[in-house]
Amino acid sequence: MAAEFPIARPRRLRTTGAMRRLVADVAVRPADLVQPLFVKEGIAEPQPVPSMPGVVQHTRDSLRKAAAEAVSAGVGGLILFGIPAAKDHHGSAADDPAGVVQLSLADLKADLGTGTVLMADLCLDEYTDHGHCGVLTETGEVDNDLTLERYASVAIAQARAGAHVVAPSGMMDGQVGVIRAALDGAGLHEVAICAYAVKYASAFYGPFRDAAECAPQFGDRASYQQDHGSRAEALREVQLDVAEGADIVMVKPALAYLDIISLIAGSVHLPVAAYQVSGEYSMIEAAAANGWLDRERAITESLTAIKRAGAGIILTYWATEMAARLR
Repeated sequence: MAAEFPIARPRRLRTTGAMRRLVADVAVRPADLVQPLFVKEGIAEPQPVPSMPGVVQHTRDSLRKAAAEAVSAGVGGLILFGIPAAKDHHGSAADDPAGVVQLSLADLKADLGTGTVLMADLCLDEYTDHGHCGVLTETGEVDNDLTLERYASVAIAQARAGAHVVAPSGMMDGQVGVIRAALDGAGLHEVAICAYAVKYASAFYGPFRDAAECAPQFGDRASYQQDHGSRAEALREVQLDVAEGADIVMVKPALAYLDIISLIAGSVHLPVAAYQVSGEYSMIEAAAANGWLDRERAITESLTAIKRAGAGIILTYWATEMAARLR
């Protein structure tokens, strides 16, 4: 008579929280997380962002306190977004040495040194009066090559102010190569580039546009951001950015594009980042406020899903909170 085999019981490894932690093959670490921070020129105190509960536009002073708290919690890095007091057609404040992001980077470099990674979003939409990510032609289209000249100048300004990483997010063709050449030409060889290599034209950016005050004044960004139906284009964009000298490649948004994160993570030998964007954040916060889901569990589950898909770096508005919880 054939021997009977015992019933397999995977549940034995799920019996307690300690057991589940022991055998888990994916775990989010504080050092995986990057805290996005908004800093606004000309305000006397932090301004809450109504569509993003718990998120504020910082003053330079309150930014320093928030940054210190994030680093104390163990986050891997900080990324800054600036809102200038005055905007113009060319986004002049973006590369002004006295611009709010450059001054804030200098503040944080003085406070934190190399104790964390200082990143700066490199785009023009927060700085232009039209809200688009580049310089416009007379017909209102974004001029790719003139915009690249602006990006090169912004990259140098941010790097000289103290950024360890510049993060071009405008989705202009050739932006990584032009920025790398500009940084190297200025002797800033050690400054890394985190390329927003795969940035979709997404409905999930709405609350961010409130926080950064950068909604387009006409049209949309679909002509330079990616269409959500394309996988092959995502891979092609990443390959181009890697060839041009990117040090990190990023997918944005995250939760609706877990398959893309997995695709990219399996195709490159560089760190892969993912941005859990404002809409993802605000949906969970709103549902939790209505008692529809468990807030902490939903946050943990969403971040674990992003890590499980292949992202080694996660930009999230819960970075400080989650890092403190994980320590």
